[in-house]
Amino acid sequence: MAEIKPFRGLRYTAEAGDIAKLTCPPYDIIRPQERAAFLGENPNNVIRLELPEGEDPYRQAGETYRSWLKNGILRRDTDPGLYVYEEEFEARGYRKKVKGFLCRVRLEEFSKGIILPHEETLSKVKEDRFNLMKATGCNFSPVYSLYMDETHATTARLDALSSGKPRYEFSGGAVTHRMWLVNDKEAIRAICGDFENRRLYIADGHHRYETALNYRNWRRGQGTATGAEDYVMMMLVDMEHDGLVVFPTHRLVRGLKDFSAEKLLKACEGRFEVAPRENTDTIEPALEDLYRLGKKAFAFYGGGSGWTLLVLRDPGAMDEILPGKSEAYRNLDVSVLHSLILERYLGIDRENMANQVNLAYTRSFREAVASVQKGESQCAFILNPTRVEEIRDVAAAGEKMPQKSTYFYPKLITGLVMNPLD
Repeated sequence: MAEIKPFRGLRYTAEAGDIAKLTCPPYDIIRPQERAAFLGENPNNVIRLELPEGEDPYRQAGETYRSWLKNGILRRDTDPGLYVYEEEFEARGYRKKVKGFLCRVRLEEFSKGIILPHEETLSKVKEDRFNLMKATGCNFSPVYSLYMDETHATTARLDALSSGKPRYEFSGGAVTHRMWLVNDKEAIRAICGDFENRRLYIADGHHRYETALNYRNWRRGQGTATGAEDYVMMMLVDMEHDGLVVFPTHRLVRGLKDFSAEKLLKACEGRFEVAPRENTDTIEPALEDLYRLGKKAFAFYGGGSGWTLLVLRDPGAMDEILPGKSEAYRNLDVSVLHSLILERYLGIDRENMANQVNLAYTRSFREAVASVQKGESQCAFILNPTRVEEIRDVAAAGEKMPQKSTYFYPKLITGLVMNPLD
């Protein structure tokens, strides 16, 4: 099944500066003003590689990467190792920790059923990441994947190996990051052996994984393959780890001709219980109560002080709407919203969604409400989070959720360790 191995990670040297000011979030959640702030703190910040700018950003990233190698800003570790990584944070009123490890994982086509995706990807993003990988030949940020382990033996090994002082420990925003380097050959052999009969489920980083496949094939076609491009850097976490947190991604509708909130809600009455409510501050508590009951529910916000609760009357209706899909896929909240409301009532088809013509996304509830109030969006649909077991079941059925169906929190930091592909 999944083949994992240690690697000689590429890390910042002491000459580069404070590691807390050299790392950054993944490329896809960084805003322009944040990029400038990171570089203002330290010009060696990995954001110059992860999110390059300029007339020829990819060439510039490649030149920066090679100069940092030459000048000792970055250096490869002497021995292959695994990198235990922990994030401590607060979510939903609780203090949590999630721990896994970074390693190399052999790339496999999805059709083999060894590494399984759960979300659709966007071509434009993959093209960007592919150009960056061609210019640098390095993984700067890991793919985030989950594995099943009923005994939690691997987590116990990781806890034992990370009981001492971490190599890195620092806080970035609301998250504390810790990393331990494991070079012990017996410990590495035991952890790698744990995965001989395991599959991996991609939680975050679908674009990076598919880009890695494209890069591997490109290297083979160029005649420059060395074997290193057969692997990608991954963070692996037990699927039942109590620190895993998934946030919802809310939908913003904009730019529709002849949009009418009144007509939309009237159309929803056939399939949903439609209940007007007062005060947008009650949206999240109301949805959370229905989430615990297993109900398929959304909040519709079209402006003003009130909102509307939509609760699916009969979940069996999805059997008729999506007869070719698995039960796991049909029961997803996003499947209900997309197929019954966005596609059927608003005419936003899948191609439209993929190209984000009339649909935008945000993880922030407040941002969703504010977008409607400012007139940037015509309405917003506030969702509950997707459950981790739902992600597993959809992936195991060989299906993919719509884009932006999940948001694993917190995001993995970029720049602690990198994976050269030479």
